[in-house]
Formats: sequence, C-alpha cells, structure tokens
Amino acid sequence: MVVIHFLEIQAIFAFAIYLCSFFPPCARVLCYTANGEDYRGFQNQTSLHGGKPCLFWNETFQHPYNTLKYPNGEGGLGSHNYCRNPDGDVQPWCYIADHEDGIYWRYCDIPTCQMPGNLGCFKDSGDPPTLSGTSETSNKLTIQNCISFCRKQRYKLAGMESGYACFCGNEVDLRDHGESPSMECNHVCFGDHTQPCGGDGWVIIFDTRVGACGGNYSSPSGVIYSPDFPDKYGAGRVCYWTIQVPGSSAILFNFTFFHISDQTDMVELLDGYTNQVVARFDWRSPPRELVNITGDFVILYFYSDRTNQAQGFDVSSTAGPQLPGGVTERSNSTTNGHSSQILYVITSSPGKPEHNMPVWTIYALAALLILTVIAMVAKLLLHVTVNGSDSCSQSTASSEPWIILYRPSTISLFKKKLKNHHGDLSPLVGN
Repeated sequence: MVVIHFLEIQAIFAFAIYLCSFFPPCARVLCYTANGEDYRGFQNQTSLHGGKPCLFWNETFQHPYNTLKYPNGEGGLGSHNYCRNPDGDVQPWCYIADHEDGIYWRYCDIPTCQMPGNLGCFKDSGDPPTLSGTSETSNKLTIQNCISFCRKQRYKLAGMESGYACFCGNEVDLRDHGESPSMECNHVCFGDHTQPCGGDGWVIIFDTRVGACGGNYSSPSGVIYSPDFPDKYGAGRVCYWTIQVPGSSAILFNFTFFHISDQTDMVELLDGYTNQVVARFDWRSPPRELVNITGDFVILYFYSDRTNQAQGFDVSSTAGPQLPGGVTERSNSTTNGHSSQILYVITSSPGKPEHNMPVWTIYALAALLILTVIAMVAKLLLHVTVNGSDSCSQSTASSEPWIILYRPSTISLFKKKLKNHHGDLSPLVGN
C-alpha cells in the first residue's frame, strides 16, 4: 500500500464533491429503505405545505421516544425536531403539539424520502385499473412477495394496495392515475407491518428489478439492492450483477447501508474482464468509504450460506473519471484512541497477492532441514547399536517408544510415552 500525500487527498475529495453535484443520492436527501427508517434529512414539519411543526425529540419526555430514553442517537434522535422513524413504522413521523382526537403524532410527507425503485403512490379508480396485468391477494403480503410474483410473470411493475392486494403491469397511465402524496399509501403490509402496501383506492408501485438476484446495468448511474429486498435476503443465495458503462474510465460504488449476518456471507466487486476480486466485504469488514474501481466493467457478487439471514445491502454505482490508484479506502486503525484518518490506495489486486518470502524464513527452513537429517542419521546409528546388544534387546521389548533429543554437542536418549494428539486436531474449514 502507498500513502497518498495531502494534496492528493484534497484532489480526491474535490472530485467527490464535484461528482455529488451530478449524483442524485448526494445532491438531495434520499431514503434507501422502503419505510424511510434511514432518513436523516432536515424536514421538521409534517408537510412542506401547511404541515404541523414537529416537537423536539429532547422535549418529548412524556412520549415513548425521546433523547432521555435513547441518548446515543438511536434511530436518528437528537436535539432537533426533524422527522424520523425510530420505531420502524411505515414512514418517518414526528410528535406534534396540537392534539386531535388524542393523536399526538403525525406521519411526515417527505417527497425526497422515496427509495430508488419506488415509483410512487397512485390513485386506483378500478376502471381502468392502474396496473392491468395479473393480480392476487394474500394475508401475508410483503413488498418483495408482490415484486417476486410479478417478476415471475415477466412484468416490469408491481403494485400493492390496501395491505393485501398485489397487481402487476408494464406501464402506468399518468393521465388517468395521478401520483399522490406518500401518506395515502401508508397502510401496513399484512405480512410485514414495517412496510407500506398502498391504501384504500391507492396503489404503491415498485420496479420489479428491486430485490432481484442478479441483473445487467449499463446506465451511468444506478442502484442495486440485495436479493429479496426490502425483506431479508434468503439462505443459499448466489447472485451476480454486471455493471458495464462503455467509455467510462472508472466506476464509483457507494454502499448506503450494509447489514450482513455472518462472516460467511459476503459481497465482492470483481474486474469484469479478468474476474479478479478487487474488493471483498462481510460483517467483520464492511465498506466504510466510497470504492472507486478503474475500468468500465465491474461484476458485483453476493453469496449467503444456509444459516443466518439479514437485511442485506444497497449500493449506488456511478460512472466517472478515474481516481488516482484505483480502489480507495480510509484506514480505520487507531493510535492512542484517535483515528489516523489516512487515505490509502490499493495498487495491487487482492486476487493476486505477492509471494516474496523473507530471508530469515529461508534460513530457518534450511536449519530445520539440517536438524532433521542429523536426527535421522543418529536414529539409524542407534538402531544398529541397540540391535547388536542383548541387554538392549530385552529393554526394547517394551511398547514404550524412544525419544531422541538433539543438542549441538550431544544426543540424549530417554523413554517417554507419546501423547495422543487426536484431540488437538482442528476440523477442516470449508471454503
């Protein structure tokens, strides 16, 4: 690894700021979860137009969620009055001062809090239906259940309504079915009460590529979710996504969230032409910074074993100019409790490690070989000597083996029972 100088660090961050001006996730606040649980924006009223002002989370001690009960910023709470979703509800909300019919909180209508792949909330008059393809109902409906159902039928869109109805189609006629605020589609899914599944006469529509196990992407920017998202990813998943943007000199990856259950489950980024692993992440080594990979073709690989499951990941890809050195990561090592904050550049592919053996290792192996040869010769000489002696023949009738200890000037002999080492063997660990 090579340490980048201060001027190079400034150049990289300047490029990142420039890139964010064209990259929607940087240019405006977005939510990457279906219920906005990750929202960290600054809207402090229930609606941008005529909404009720939110109360400060550090002044709502009479309510279940406040900074006294959650002092460490859990759920995004703090000394502010921004909309948050600390309890995993269907969308962000806040406490309000004006009680109406005993209700002391309201959902927040946040236009920018809409995960990629969520096309919006639409009016469903039924004649004609918003999505005119196949449909089904289920008392265990989730967003991904409906998406998977429509994807298997080869539809591009999946819509949920009233918490239990699923509709499929390929297009939405916006002239007859106008888009509405998200609060019209906040009925909980019957199969998961943390997910929104439309409303009465309102359908929330998703792209069926959300949560797919694999796919091909060629646009300059895009978002890829783990399989089965927003549900937990399934066991035994092996998925590949190709990101190929012709003419691009590098592709920038940003993991907005990363929840992997154990070390066996992993995410890898590979060079699309050589299939060499460029970056690997798991629950012990999550992505902490932007990852910039040289070239115009990258493969995203995901693997899960057959045991634990988790929420998964979300990664945004953006094609752009090449950063110095290829992959960039920030060191998370600390010295005396303070972060080093040094930016490193990986100049060699992890798939091709260098095998330069230290000199002292060569000398140690040579010495060990010499000692082994001397011990074998000594054992041979002793065997001949012992066989020629009657007294020694009687003593060797015992089942106890002889142990030879080599010293620089002498060879010592003594009897010792060998320890059974079968209990010390470690089981083989599979790949």
